[in-house]
Amino acid sequence: VRIVISLVYSVVCALGLVGNLLVLYLMKSKQGWRKSSINLFVTSLAVTDFQFVLTLPFWAVENALDFNWLFGKAMCKIVSYVTAMNMYASVFFLTAMSVARYRSVASALKNQRRGDPLGGCCSAKWLCALIWLSAILASLPHAIFSTTATVFDDVLCLVKFPEGRGSNAQFWLGLYHIQKVLLGFVVPLAIISLCYLLLVRFISDKHVGSTCSGPSTKRRSKVTKSVSIVVLSFFLCWLPNQALTTWGILIKLNVVHFSTEYFLSQVYLFPISVCLAHSNSCLNPILYCLMRREFRKALKSLIWRITSPSLTTMRPFTDTTKPEQEEQALHALVPVHPVTASFPAAAVQPEMAYYPPGVVMYSSRYDLLPASSTE
Repeated sequence: VRIVISLVYSVVCALGLVGNLLVLYLMKSKQGWRKSSINLFVTSLAVTDFQFVLTLPFWAVENALDFNWLFGKAMCKIVSYVTAMNMYASVFFLTAMSVARYRSVASALKNQRRGDPLGGCCSAKWLCALIWLSAILASLPHAIFSTTATVFDDVLCLVKFPEGRGSNAQFWLGLYHIQKVLLGFVVPLAIISLCYLLLVRFISDKHVGSTCSGPSTKRRSKVTKSVSIVVLSFFLCWLPNQALTTWGILIKLNVVHFSTEYFLSQVYLFPISVCLAHSNSCLNPILYCLMRREFRKALKSLIWRITSPSLTTMRPFTDTTKPEQEEQALHALVPVHPVTASFPAAAVQPEMAYYPPGVVMYSSRYDLLPASSTE
């Protein structure tokens, strides 16, 4: 079982690295996308997940060796701290995305105008900085108390609180696990659930289905759906781990007694729950690429540019089907063919561009992502 879990870690690491790098590349290449606060959160979430998957090889080796830690005390502190910090950052960014989506949709439906849900990209940047600071502080116990310890001739990497006169290590460990469950699961779940319940109630009261059916509302609905699925996947992945952690808290605080069932769950179920929780780091980019149309189109264009470079100087399209500038489009255009001696100006239509065969070009303004889009 441990070998299988280690293999799953390896697959998750590979998919997470590729997927999150793709999201970061697409976000960087689209100027208009970076002006949206929710896309800033998407970028930050991709950075968080990318850092998280970098720690998975260490946990894969540890799992394969029956929890023996081979990398020393310093790496134990670093890997443990980075893992905890990015766990907190992930759930904080998912919460911020849900709040931003609620404010964006509610504001648009109430005032019939478009705008950034957080009052501008600068405000979103300050919120991102606050989220990172909160994640750093919340995971400090891992930086301070993570260490290696020898248990039955096995070297383990664990969080070990000091124990001495007037100090109960199990009690402090239980308190820290309470913080982990509350800040990393319960409180964000409550905030996100409240946002979506208020949003559903607001839409029902406003009869949105009969009054607002334009392209802007449809785009907002699709983005809201994608955010909901990403958030739902996070909580489904982390729920088993948080439930077992809560069970351990009750035992550490002497609320319930240690039992055979708890021992068996820690031996067999807990490693699987950790693996499931860690797999969430590769799901976010996959879900975004599948759920959001602009991600799918940009990804298809990127694949075309990588796999078919020789086709980019073929079939021209006319002025009637010429799309908007690259910064404002969801797809990536091939650069305009230069006018050279071999291609005189008289033989080339004004502003004529070239594209690979099979790439769909869109002329409707609703098929493009404006630079001021909040989605």
